[in-house]
Amino acid sequence: MATFQIKGGKPLKGEITPQGAKNEVLQILCAVLLTNEQVRVKNIPDIRDVNRLIEILGDLGVKTQKNGKGDFTFQADELRLDYLKGKQFRKDGAALRGSIMLMGPLLARFGEAFMPKPGGDKIGRRRLDTHFEGFFALGAKYRFNPDEDFYGVEVDENGLQGSYMLLEEASVTGTANIIMAAVLAKGTTTIYNAACEPYIQQLCKMLNRMGAKISGISSNLLTIEGVEKLDGTEHTCLPDMIEIGSWIGLAAMTKSELTIKNVSWENLGVIPDVFRKLGIKLEKVNDDIYIPAQENYEIERFIDGSILTISDAPWPGFTPDLLSIILVIATQAKGSVLIHQKMFESRLFFVDKLIEMGAQIILCDPHRATVIGLNHETPLKGAELTSPDIRAGMSLLIAALSAKGKTVIHNIDQIDRGYEDIDVRLRAIGADIIRA
Repeated sequence: MATFQIKGGKPLKGEITPQGAKNEVLQILCAVLLTNEQVRVKNIPDIRDVNRLIEILGDLGVKTQKNGKGDFTFQADELRLDYLKGKQFRKDGAALRGSIMLMGPLLARFGEAFMPKPGGDKIGRRRLDTHFEGFFALGAKYRFNPDEDFYGVEVDENGLQGSYMLLEEASVTGTANIIMAAVLAKGTTTIYNAACEPYIQQLCKMLNRMGAKISGISSNLLTIEGVEKLDGTEHTCLPDMIEIGSWIGLAAMTKSELTIKNVSWENLGVIPDVFRKLGIKLEKVNDDIYIPAQENYEIERFIDGSILTISDAPWPGFTPDLLSIILVIATQAKGSVLIHQKMFESRLFFVDKLIEMGAQIILCDPHRATVIGLNHETPLKGAELTSPDIRAGMSLLIAALSAKGKTVIHNIDQIDRGYEDIDVRLRAIGADIIRA
């Protein structure tokens, strides 16, 4: 299995362009199943999770044409629905959590959908209840084979019917799945407490271009008037906000001057401000982020003088996918911060690897960690590490690039799932990293 070998402590310099947004692309690719016409999607990242979903679509019978780098045309006019009931789909679908979003489009268009118990990151329990409760509210019935860990939903001859629903949690993938089912349902669907991330907004805008009638986009109250069919369209995916945050963290940890190109500032929400609270200087230059080289950065305190707490929350709150990056940055800041990971109970368990590198971290419980910054006075030291998931893997990579000495990171397949050609792009700005 491949590893990264890194010699850290070297300042970087240059420009880097973020890839297309992984979490948006997974939704958009599932939505191509809603029409038998061509759908062209641009700015698709060349990463493992996305490529796996494209392969699943191909096995399902979706015609795929590559027009250029990150530019594909899909057409779902002759599908092999028997693939969904076979052993191969059980294997393929279980390896990719995002494949759960195939269910909404398939249910809407064909009246039934199947899904093996999905895999993905080991970051704690992520319930599927929101997806299925939404399908049930639209009139679907549940089918489950416990011997094969296989989920299924189906509708009777009346088809899906519009409905009012109040989601128990603002699940992003759950909201996306319900939206894709509801656009072809009969009547009006109202979704309250819907997720409203920019990627959900992008999905809704694309569906509207295809002929859907969705209103309330960018709010947590969506109204969907069902239509009989959808047409083809073209869509360009946003830059990945998680990767943008990762580059900001990399610049701070390695005392580097970096420019992050074409970041779509209007879709970053509170992300720049959270990094500024850690003392990191960043400037808006047109649609780029410029980060000057900083010898030190100091964590702010709350107005009453108490220790800063950074926690995750549904959009427009701070995304949980960047808390691992924030935690790593804090290890070399001046001051202390409490990191509160509310949404997943296993995402902080990688801190033992940072402690091994010399970081001062107290893991209070599965959800909270206190970080005492070293102010770059005591650099982290190289170590032999293993990447547990995508985001923790990137955090360890950032730590390794700032550390003194050599670091080896195993299980880098996890990093490749979410970051395109990461070693090539890092070398382009001066990093000493080898894929072995």
